[in-house]
Amino acid sequence: MSAPLPLVKGTLDLLVLKALSWIPMHGFEITEWVEARSCGTLDVRDSALYQALHRMEERGLVVAEWGVTENNQRARFYKLTKAGRARLTAETAQWVKYATTLTSILTSAPGIP
Repeated sequence: MSAPLPLVKGTLDLLVLKALSWIPMHGFEITEWVEARSCGTLDVRDSALYQALHRMEERGLVVAEWGVTENNQRARFYKLTKAGRARLTAETAQWVKYATTLTSILTSAPGIP
């Protein structure tokens, strides 16, 4: 298996919002969710994840509260807000359009204007 891919700038927030669209999670669960969905292809760094979570909390996209994990450890659980859900919808549409456009360009036959 090749080395994990670094996250493209701006994608971590979107991936975190998507993870939290299912259920509230703590940081380790979010990392596991992203790595599982990417089959280990994407590498989520702890420091980057927590910076993103704090940034999104300040912007009102997520809220956090203390809770206890399945392993009986104290952790902050993050939950998507209404504003976070709206941002997820808007940014998902934008990223899908961007990815579709890039894929079209990169897979086009030579010589096609």
